[in-house]
This record gives sequence, structure tokens and C-alpha cells, in this order.
Amino acid sequence: MKTIFVNPKEVERKWYVIDASGIPLGKVAERAAVLLQGKHKPIFVRHQEIGDYVVIINADKVDVTGNKRRDKMYHRHTGYPGGIRSENFAAAIKRNPVFPVEHAVRGMLPKNRIGRKQFTNMKVYAGTDHPHAAQKPEPVAFG
Repeated sequence: MKTIFVNPKEVERKWYVIDASGIPLGKVAERAAVLLQGKHKPIFVRHQEIGDYVVIINADKVDVTGNKRRDKMYHRHTGYPGGIRSENFAAAIKRNPVFPVEHAVRGMLPKNRIGRKQFTNMKVYAGTDHPHAAQKPEPVAFG
């Protein structure tokens, strides 16, 4: 069996738009990560960046189940002793409406240079307006 080598310049790349309003955060992030990696394509290989472009709109209206709005915590460290900073989902989405979606998708991508490149192919917007209408993105349906 031969190893598949596809020239990334010859791969047809599509644009997709995901409307996140009322959909659980994990479902939005999982669908975006699959499209960004190109796992839905028959020519998928892990060592090449052949994924599609994803535009996520209404990121501020993404839903979480149960008590996660209050209990889900995001942590970061300032680099100083005792410098842990934490905030819950409600505070994070109020401070920066696109942060929880970006954080969830980044966690589902590979932790290497290909994953960092794939993350740049995603655009997240808090409202319904986005400047990518010229690319004619296809809407993604959630079953």
C-alpha cells in the first residue's frame, strides 16, 4: 500500500459557515475541528494541511448544558508565583464573546505546527455579520 502524498496547492478547499446560536459548545467545536483538519475528505492524512476554512457566527449565543455557565472554569497563569487567574464561562463570554469557542476548537486540534496553521483557517465572530460572503461559504447543518 502506497503512502498518499497530495500537493496542498492542488487540494480543493471549501468555506463553511457554522451558526452557533443555541447549539452546545462541544458540538460546534467538534464539527469545526473536523472541517479544519480535513477529516471529512477521503484524501485525509495527518501529516499534511488539507482542511477547509470555517467561519463561526453568533459565537456569543453558543449554548452550554447543565450548570456549565456557572461551573465551567477557564484558568491562566501570569507567570508569577501565585499568579493563577480563573473565570467561569459566563464571565469569559461577557469579557470576550469569541474566546470560549476558540478555546474549545484549539483544544481539539493537534498540538504541533500543523494544528497552529489549521487554527488560522477559522474565523469566529460574535454577531451574524462576517466579511467572508465573497467566498460563498456553505452552511453546516446539525442533525
